[in-house]
Amino acid sequence: MTQPGTATPMSKEMQDCVQACMSCHTVCEETMSSCMQMGGQTQMQIMRALMDCSEMTRMCADMMMRRSPLAAEMCAMCAKACDMAAEACMSMPDDKMMTRCAEECRRCAEMCRTMAGASM
Repeated sequence: MTQPGTATPMSKEMQDCVQACMSCHTVCEETMSSCMQMGGQTQMQIMRALMDCSEMTRMCADMMMRRSPLAAEMCAMCAKACDMAAEACMSMPDDKMMTRCAEECRRCAEMCRTMAGASM
């Protein structure tokens, strides 16, 4: 995958991280939809964490794809947002959608932490 205007293709690790971010974004959006159907105050707290994670993962993927000089810092912040969303989702461990979202968030957090330490 070569970025327009650059001669250097994205590393496999960066491509994988972008994919993890986009997958996490999608699952967070789906989980928010599920939360809205449930209603209640607990779901509102989860929704906040999911909204932050959804936005951060999308922005993080965008920044990596365009080789932003802020991408590593964004990856670190994204990992934190993913960790918070995973923890929020696990407050409802019997809900399959929440469990799936928590797993996706954890996977993305790990990949973002790796990218935060890498030179981009």
